[in-house]
Amino acid sequence: MALNTCLIITGTFLIMGSAVTSQDESISLSLFDFTSSDNVSDWTEQSDTVRTVGKSKAVFVMQETQEFRRAILFTLLNPQSNGAAFAGVRIETVMNFVGLSTIHINCRAQGNSTGYKIVLRHDGENNEPYPTYEQFFEAPMSSEVFSTVSLPLANFTAYYRGKAVPNAKPLDITNITSFGLQVYGGVYGAIHQSGVSSLEVNTIDVSS
Repeated sequence: MALNTCLIITGTFLIMGSAVTSQDESISLSLFDFTSSDNVSDWTEQSDTVRTVGKSKAVFVMQETQEFRRAILFTLLNPQSNGAAFAGVRIETVMNFVGLSTIHINCRAQGNSTGYKIVLRHDGENNEPYPTYEQFFEAPMSSEVFSTVSLPLANFTAYYRGKAVPNAKPLDITNITSFGLQVYGGVYGAIHQSGVSSLEVNTIDVSS
């Protein structure tokens, strides 16, 4: 048996999660539970307007009714002539994923776009000229049903301004210092997106 510990520091919150596991057991730790959180104030916009020609927009807000609570990422993608565009948000944090293997996001999409990605940074390299570590996913399109999308940590790939960086060092899962959600225009890919979209998110977890 082994003792697994995950240290998560998010904004002003410190969470220490630990679990004992055996060969037949797995652990699941909550990274972001928007069904119980009452704000997203520690998340900041990270869209293509960080560059002079950028003209997209992202807003991350809480939705709370008498029956439920969740976070919504509203985005407007205004691509350049070559398709370049991105809109998203991120939070600076400290996360150690040792002994863990997969990120799970419970979500649904509406609007023009279903192609999203999770964007990670590590070792305090939270801005350029350092690469991001990204994994693309298709958000389930629905106005009624939420689904869980699973993203293996081993599949995060280094990118710099939309291009893969094959010689980058591997993602340091012991020191994740930025966690982001983003919708993309698709400048270098087969999928091209634009217009207004939303990604509704209940929870984001990580498991072994």
